[in-house]
Amino acid sequence: MPSEGARSKRKVGIAAMAVGLNQAQILSYHEHGYLLVERLFDASEVARALAAIDQILIRPDRAELAEFEPEQPSVPRRIYQPVELHSAFESMTCGPMMLDSLESLIGPDIVLHYSKLNMKAARVGSVVEWHQDLAYYPHTNTDLVSVLIHLDDAKSANGCLQVIPGSHKLGILDHEVHGFFRGKLNPAACELDLSRPTLCEAPAGSVLFLHCLTAHSSVRNLSGQPRRTLITGYKAADAYPIYYGSQTSFAESHTRLLRGRPSRVARMAAGTWRVPLAEADYRSLYELQEGSHVRAEKAESLR
Repeated sequence: MPSEGARSKRKVGIAAMAVGLNQAQILSYHEHGYLLVERLFDASEVARALAAIDQILIRPDRAELAEFEPEQPSVPRRIYQPVELHSAFESMTCGPMMLDSLESLIGPDIVLHYSKLNMKAARVGSVVEWHQDLAYYPHTNTDLVSVLIHLDDAKSANGCLQVIPGSHKLGILDHEVHGFFRGKLNPAACELDLSRPTLCEAPAGSVLFLHCLTAHSSVRNLSGQPRRTLITGYKAADAYPIYYGSQTSFAESHTRLLRGRPSRVARMAAGTWRVPLAEADYRSLYELQEGSHVRAEKAESLR
């Protein structure tokens, strides 16, 4: 079986002939762990997606579909599985243009992993602390991509995503405190300079392709403008989960093959993965990260 590195080089050569990303974009993604493509979607597509958000949030079952700001319970901060709720999101995330781009990065057999819609309301917006996506759902290999579609202009003032370029080459880093998974990087155990991140500012309609091991975060929205982002996870068909916690079971129940063929084998990458053994079940990244300091303080007091 070829090594992970050999397979990546082979995929780059094949992808150069695809309709999706060009050779320079592909190489940049693999080198830096992310790729920002501006205005991949036009204004009409963005407007349709924003209208879809409004339609979802007036549904009588909105409390089951969305999560709300703890400090302002009437303000939504996330919609779960939006691709299943409205055709506007389905067309953006599962159409030929998106799949061609993804094939350039992870090969021809593409599985939809999950979808969510994060919303940072004006002068609110929950903080997302530094983390790697794969730490939440370790798989047999790292051909998993998170795609962020900006539905508003993303700027530093309204809490745009920030990344540490090249951090995807370090493997899964420590997200634990007192022996439990806390969903955010443990700075004391990670040799990363988080003080000088790269800000991923971009106009509405732009798309950010994010490697599953790239460290990223976002801060509170300090502006008067919202920042709504459609986030969809994809993976190669031969990437299988290696840990079935409650979050993994939920995500896997929503997966579906979008292009190519299902894989009857799991491709194994070299190395070891940390398993996200959390102290208690959690519904979202927000709940885990926000509650982690309380549980850590309690654990510390018992030492």
